[in-house]
Amino acid sequence: MSKPIITRFAPSPTGYLHIGGARTALFNWLFAKHTRGKMLLRIEDTDRERSTEAATAAILDGLKWLGLHWDGEAISQFERAPRHREVAEELVAKGEAYRCYATPAELDEMREKAKAEGRPPRYDGRWRDRDPSEAPAGVKPAIRIKAPRDGETIVQDHVQGEVRFPNKDLDDFIILRSDGNPTYMHAVVVDDHDMGVTHIIRGDDHLTNAARQTIIYRAMGWDVPEMAHIPLIHGADGAKLSKRHGALGVEAYREMGYLPEALCNYLARLGWSHGDDEIMTVEEMVRWFEIGDVNKGAARFDFAKLEAVNGVHIRRMEDEKLVQALVDTLPFLPGGTVLQEKLTLEKRAQWLAAMPGLKERAKTLVELADSSAYLFATRPLTLDEKAAQLLDADARGVLAKAHAALTAVSDWSAARTEAAVRKVAEETGLKLGKVAQPLRAALTGRTTSPGVFDVLDVLGREESLGRIADQID
Repeated sequence: MSKPIITRFAPSPTGYLHIGGARTALFNWLFAKHTRGKMLLRIEDTDRERSTEAATAAILDGLKWLGLHWDGEAISQFERAPRHREVAEELVAKGEAYRCYATPAELDEMREKAKAEGRPPRYDGRWRDRDPSEAPAGVKPAIRIKAPRDGETIVQDHVQGEVRFPNKDLDDFIILRSDGNPTYMHAVVVDDHDMGVTHIIRGDDHLTNAARQTIIYRAMGWDVPEMAHIPLIHGADGAKLSKRHGALGVEAYREMGYLPEALCNYLARLGWSHGDDEIMTVEEMVRWFEIGDVNKGAARFDFAKLEAVNGVHIRRMEDEKLVQALVDTLPFLPGGTVLQEKLTLEKRAQWLAAMPGLKERAKTLVELADSSAYLFATRPLTLDEKAAQLLDADARGVLAKAHAALTAVSDWSAARTEAAVRKVAEETGLKLGKVAQPLRAALTGRTTSPGVFDVLDVLGREESLGRIADQID
């Protein structure tokens, strides 16, 4: 029976969960779910100066919001330092690593010499085969791995293919510093082995690390996990992703009104595809995802495309679920707390009734909340600049006729109110829009809104007639 597949996401808590990290987590999660395996979470918090509790909390919160739930407890790399030291000592005992007493001055000298000779800076292995009895007194040694000096280290990668590294370029790198702290290179290997990780999916900026880490696996006689190094995300202009391109924390995307399902859909399509399918549910992504289908080339982040994908997800979402998504997101949206304070059960029911008309145009939850504002407005409405200009003396005259006609409607509905307004247009010789626009301004305080007859229907007879009367007076 084959081993269950175990992937891991291993962020450093030195900042928020940025969009590239979110995509790496997503690919790990999709592959684990697709293969009925597990995705573990490890917080790589060994950099004590830069790691913060707030950043860890932001990462966990971002993953939960995206729906990328990991298996088991999140593991702290820092807390595992004793285990990392134990393995380093084991490597020394096996003759696969050694204590190095080279001083900082000696290391500087090696670097300068290599530079002068046009070689890359490499440790020269001067303590590799020396007898420990030669160790200088009072000097704390680092521990270095004995890297092979001849041949190549080969990484078979699910995305990059076969990648060969000449061993002469992989010097005897440090696995345990002289202060007893493990290096990242070493800690990662020990953690991945102990956690039973079978597949490492991470950014291709870690590809050279893969060769060095393979050396540690082999020195310990451990199985090397399968690897997949995914290309980085670039901006729409092809440059390295920066904040102006969208290199923000996932919490910023929540504040901009993106649905987590839509963001996952868009991120999955950055470098991976399933035929011509652009819009996918989470279930479809899990069913279709194959790590070998990820492209080698860098993907380009495009806000316009993300907005379009988000708009489709908004329109496809059931109205009740969309209202709930809005309610959950209100604390994070600009002005959302104001709506939250006014959200009674009656208002929520109105919101649900208005949702079919509201969601047709919205590309984000920010737009959706903004276009919903008329539901929460209190009389008399404050008109925006365009609506105020529109409601001149002529428009108020039209409103008076529309008000009289609508007052006569007893069985209030979109169809009945539309019939009444059309009759006003015919009797006054105006186009329907010339009657509908002043109505829209009076009912919503704006010149754009969902269909005016849907607005009348959702607001109800009493509120609609009251808002219109306010503007006539």
